[in-house]
Amino acid sequence: MKSVAELLEEAGQLPPDQRLTLAHRLIATTELVPPSDVEGQWDNVIRERIARYDRGESKASPVREVLSRIDSRLNDDR
Repeated sequence: MKSVAELLEEAGQLPPDQRLTLAHRLIATTELVPPSDVEGQWDNVIRERIARYDRGESKASPVREVLSRIDSRLNDDR
């Protein structure tokens, strides 16, 4: 069996997209919830959010505004 150092050295020679794929697959092997369940749940959330937006029940916000609200909430928790 190869050591982690050897594996990292070999992985470092892969193109960036293949390194990302490898990293994703390694992380997926440690997940407690099967990825298909999580992905399916996120698909449902995304579809519902899009449907609410399409029906005019929610609105888009500029990314700066969203990040500012997140920063404020994080600072309030400190």
